Amino acid sequence: MLKNAKFVQDFVDTAANMYRLGWDERNGGNISMLVDEADAAPYLDLKKVIRTIPLGFDAKALAGKYFLVTGTGKYFKNMQKDPETNLGFFRVSEDGQLAELLWGWSDGGRFTSEIPAHLMSHMARLSVDPENRIIMHTHPTNLLAMTYVHECTTEAFTKTLWQMNTESIVVFPDGVEVLPWMVCGTDEIGMATAEAIKNARVVIWTMHGIYGAGKDLDEVFGLIETVEKACQLYMMTQPIGRIHVLSDDDLRALVKRFDLSPRKGIID
Repeated sequence: MLKNAKFVQDFVDTAANMYRLGWDERNGGNISMLVDEADAAPYLDLKKVIRTIPLGFDAKALAGKYFLVTGTGKYFKNMQKDPETNLGFFRVSEDGQLAELLWGWSDGGRFTSEIPAHLMSHMARLSVDPENRIIMHTHPTNLLAMTYVHECTTEAFTKTLWQMNTESIVVFPDGVEVLPWMVCGTDEIGMATAEAIKNARVVIWTMHGIYGAGKDLDEVFGLIETVEKACQLYMMTQPIGRIHVLSDDDLRALVKRFDLSPRKGIID
C-alpha cells in the first residue's frame, strides 16, 4: 500500500506539524510533492488508473510526472489517520490536461483548488533548480498579521525580515517575493506565483499566506518556519517599537561569514 511508503509518511507527518503550529486551520493550506516513479513503484501498480480528473489548464511541461497532493476541502489534522481519503497520488497525462489518479481521494475527492498555482510553481522551480520537488502553501499567523501592517513590497518585506533575525539572510538569501491580494484558486494567481517563485523560494500572498519551494519537506518547512519566526519577532516588537535591528553592516558581515549571494537591491 502506498500509505506505507516513507515519502507518504513524511508528508503526513509534516502536515500534522503544520496543523499543530496553527498554520492550517480547518481545510486551509495545501502541499504538493514531485515523486520519482522508482519510489512509488514498489507500493503501487502504476498502470492502474482509478479515474481521471481535468486539471483545468495546460500542464504538458509536467507530462508523465507523478505528484502526491493534498485534497480540496481536506483537513491537515486528519491526514495521519486517513491518508487515503485526504491525499491523492496522480500522474499528469501525456497531453497535460488530466490528472490520472493512481491512489487516494477514496471518497471521490480531488486535488486542492490551488492546483494551478502548485503545478505552475513546480514548472517554474524546476526550470531554476531541478532538485526542487516540494511546493508548500500555508497560513502562518504572524506572517498574515504582518501583511496588514507592513509595506507589502518585495524589497521592503525582505529587508525587514532580514533585519529581524540573524538566521534570516542565511536561510533565505534570495529574499521573499510579495504579491498583492488576488482571488485564490485561479489561473491568474497561479501564473503570478509561478513567475515570482523563479526569483525566490518564498512567495507571500498578501492577507492570505505563503508559498515555499525546495528540495524536500524538511527544507521547505524550515524555510517557512524561519520566515514566520522573523514575522513573529516583528509583530511582538511592533507595539512598543524597536530600538535595535540588524544594520546593513551587520547583514554584510553575515554575507561574508556564510559566503552568501543575497538578493540584489536590498542591502544599501
